[in-house]
Amino acid sequence: MTGPVIDDQTKTTCWEARADLVVLGTGVAGLTAAIRAQELGLRVLVVTKAAVEDGNTRWAQGGVAVVLEDQHDEGDSVARHTEDTLIAGAGLCDADAVAAILADGPRAVSWLRSVGARFDPGASGLLARAREGGHSAFRVIHAGGDATGAEVERTLVAEATGRRLPVLERHIAVDALRTPRGDVAGVTVLDPEGRPGVLRAPAVLLATGGMGQLYQATSNPEIATGDGVALGLRAGAAAADLEFVQFHPTVLYTPGARGRCPLVTEAVRGEGAVLVDGAGASVMRGVHPLGDLAPRDVVSGAITRRLLAAPGGIDDHVFLDATGVPGFAKRFPTVFAACRAIGVDPVRDPIPVTPAAHFACGGIVAGTDGRTGVAGLYAAGEVARTGLHGANRLASNSLLEGLVTGAAAAEAVAADLAAGLLGDPKQASAPAWGRVRIAERDALQRAMSRYAAIGRDAEGLAVAGSVLDLSTSDGPLRTHADVENASLTLVAQALLAAAARRTESRGCHVRGDHPERDDVTWQRSQLIRLNPSGQPVLADPVRTEEVA
Repeated sequence: MTGPVIDDQTKTTCWEARADLVVLGTGVAGLTAAIRAQELGLRVLVVTKAAVEDGNTRWAQGGVAVVLEDQHDEGDSVARHTEDTLIAGAGLCDADAVAAILADGPRAVSWLRSVGARFDPGASGLLARAREGGHSAFRVIHAGGDATGAEVERTLVAEATGRRLPVLERHIAVDALRTPRGDVAGVTVLDPEGRPGVLRAPAVLLATGGMGQLYQATSNPEIATGDGVALGLRAGAAAADLEFVQFHPTVLYTPGARGRCPLVTEAVRGEGAVLVDGAGASVMRGVHPLGDLAPRDVVSGAITRRLLAAPGGIDDHVFLDATGVPGFAKRFPTVFAACRAIGVDPVRDPIPVTPAAHFACGGIVAGTDGRTGVAGLYAAGEVARTGLHGANRLASNSLLEGLVTGAAAAEAVAADLAAGLLGDPKQASAPAWGRVRIAERDALQRAMSRYAAIGRDAEGLAVAGSVLDLSTSDGPLRTHADVENASLTLVAQALLAAAARRTESRGCHVRGDHPERDDVTWQRSQLIRLNPSGQPVLADPVRTEEVA
C-alpha cells in the first residue's frame, strides 16, 4: 500500500491495494463467497467496517430452513419448502429463484458442516429440527438451542482465519470505482482513522447486510445502515422491493430501548408459546389458520392492531407466554439470558415483546449467482434482492440464502474473469470525494419509525419525506459516521418513494389507506435507480391503472 499523505480537506487517496475480488462484509454471504473464491484460485480481499465476527449473522437465533436427505419429516420436501416460501412472499417471489436456492440448500449446509459447523442433535442420530412461522413442517435445524447464527459465524471465521484470508477490519466502503464504460473495478474506503484508500479489483461483491438502523428499534446491530444498497445505487445498479421491511413480531420489550434489541426467536412459538395481550387474551386467535405460527407480517400486523385497540391506544407491547414450554433455559439459552437481564423469568413470567425492524426483503437486484446489472458488481445475502423473499421473508430462509448465493457469486466472478467480461481496474477513474446529502440520524429514525414502519398511509409517508428533507444538508464524507448517515438518507428516500407509490397492502408493506391486496395493479416489483442528480427515482413505467 503506497500513496501520498492526505489533505483532509480534499480527501486525496493515501494508500492503495489490489485483488481479483473485493468482498464487502463478513457475514454468512461474504465469508462463504470469500472462502469459495479463494478455493477457485482468486486473490481475495475482504473488507468489514467492524471486527470480522461482527454483523447480523451472529445474532440470528432460529436456524437454517433446509430439507436434508434422510433428515426431514415424512412428507416434507424441497417442493413443499418452496410452496411455503412462495406463500409467505405474497405473490412477489421469483419462483425460479426460490426453487434454485432451496434446491441447493442441502449441498450448502453439508459444506458448512464439513468445515466444522455443529448443529444440535435430535433423536436416533438425526439433527434436531424446529418449526417456525409459515412453515408446514419441522425443517429448521439449529445450533446451541437459539444461537445458530453465532455458530455459523464462528465456523466461517475459523475457516477464513485458517486459510489466512486477508481482512481489512474497521474499514468502510464509500463508493465504487468505475471504468470509462461503466464497469465497477474497485472501491474507495476509509480506514479506522478516516484516511481514504483505493482497492482496485475487477470484481466487487456487496455482502453488507441490511438496513435495520433506519428505525429506532431493531434486531439489527448498529452497523446495519444500508451501506451496500446505497453504494450499489450510486454505482448504477437497480434496487427493488425496498418498501418491504420485515418487522419481527417478538423482540424483547424494554421501556425506552433504542438500537439493537434482543430477539425472541420464532422457534419459541414453534415449541408452543402463545401471544397474549395485557388482559391475557390471545392475540392470534381467529386471525390466521396457523395461529401463533402465521407468517411474520401477519403476526406483526396483529400485534400492532391489538396495541392500537388498547384503551387510549397507548400500549406498546404484548406478552409471549412460554411458561408451558419444557426445558426453556436449555432449549433457548440466549433468550433466557436476555429475559433474566431485564428481570423476567420466562419459566414463570410471560415475556414482554413488541415488533421491531428485522430484515430487508428487498435490495440491489441480483440473480441467484450474485450478478447485478452492472459488470463487475455482485451482491449476495440480505443486501441483494434475488426474488427469494418477495414481499415477506419466510423464517430462517436468510442464512440458507447467504450460504447458497455467497458460493454462487464467487463462482460467477471466477467464470466472468476467465471469460474476460470484467473491466480493467487500471482504467478506473480516480475517486471523487464530493459532498452528498446527509440527514440527521435521530430525526430520520424517528420519522421512519413513526410513519414508515408497520402502519403506513399517504399522509404519513409525505410527512416522513418532509422531515427527511428538512433534516438533510450537504456534507463531505470525512468519517465512518458520515458514510453511514449518507447511506441511511439515500435508502430512506428510496424506501419512502416506493412505499408511497404502492397503493395496496401486501406482505410486510401495510397501508392503512389501502388495506387490500391488489393483484391486478401491484403483483409486481418496483425498480429504483438514481437520476443524474443522485436522487432515487422509480424506474419502472407508471401503468395506466395507477393514474385511472
